[in-house]
Amino acid sequence: MREYLDKISSLARGVPETRIMEVCGGHTNTIVRYGIRGILPPNIKLVSGPGCPVCVTAQKDIDSIIELALNGEKITTYGDMLKVPGTKMSLDDARSNGADIKMVTTASQALKHPEHIFFGIGFETTTPMTAYLLKKGITVYSTHKTMMPAMKALATGELKVDGFIDPGHVSTILGSTAWQELDAPQVISGFRPDQILRAVMLLLEMIKKGERKAVNDYDEAVKEEGNTKAKALISETMKPADSEWRGLGMIPASGLEPKDDALNAKIKFEDILKKVKTSEKTACMCGQVLKGLIEPSQCPLFSKACTPDTPKGACMVSIGEGACAIAYRYR
Repeated sequence: MREYLDKISSLARGVPETRIMEVCGGHTNTIVRYGIRGILPPNIKLVSGPGCPVCVTAQKDIDSIIELALNGEKITTYGDMLKVPGTKMSLDDARSNGADIKMVTTASQALKHPEHIFFGIGFETTTPMTAYLLKKGITVYSTHKTMMPAMKALATGELKVDGFIDPGHVSTILGSTAWQELDAPQVISGFRPDQILRAVMLLLEMIKKGERKAVNDYDEAVKEEGNTKAKALISETMKPADSEWRGLGMIPASGLEPKDDALNAKIKFEDILKKVKTSEKTACMCGQVLKGLIEPSQCPLFSKACTPDTPKGACMVSIGEGACAIAYRYR
């Protein structure tokens, strides 16, 4: 690691402030846990991006799935989603009030409850499991999102991003070739501290040379073509759709919905969902954290009213990927 740090220090001399965004929550976890931001030159800034699927799920979608549960519909979903605060309550609160909500960790577990609506979340990494459920005839409320449109929005948005550490897990599905369409310096990285430091070094070399390309520095897991079987399954059962991201707003063609309308809970239960009223009025600044505009500690609720036991926003829920939960854990 010393070799990479020395090279980073050399590359950083005399350059203006350079912002590098790590998009994946798993990378954020390593960066915060090992204090990587603190050992970089002061003009090299690492900022967190929207790489936590729980965090970027829109408030309206959280409120909608809770509304379905309160109206007697049975729900299955992954554990992190249970504690995400809705406008009035969380799924966990709804379950305490008698709603039939089951936590699962795998798609095969969800198949044991075919009468339930599956609340699907995540990027390309978890989407194949939901696609598998659709193929088996399970009704799905999908909040699945694709990473590329969001990264394009960030590259041209209000926050100046000079380079990206691309998400490693997503890349195992997408493949390294897919990132070439993003016009920015990028490195696909693994999750060890030395791998992240090497990614920073490679990005600084590209930035100084004016190169705008994607480098696969995680070739032990990421292949050029990605996981072709997983991509084929997604293409067979799901279709692109406009999707709302917490903090980023509506991004065209950045979501995925079931191709079969009969398995799309948003269509199937439209009469219930049209009653949902969502409020975004909150002191929580999760949206600004997801865009890399502020650090978690700059939110007035952080570690006071908002903790992992009493989350006021989605960024404090996912211990492994939520920027606020990670910052709280290693503060």
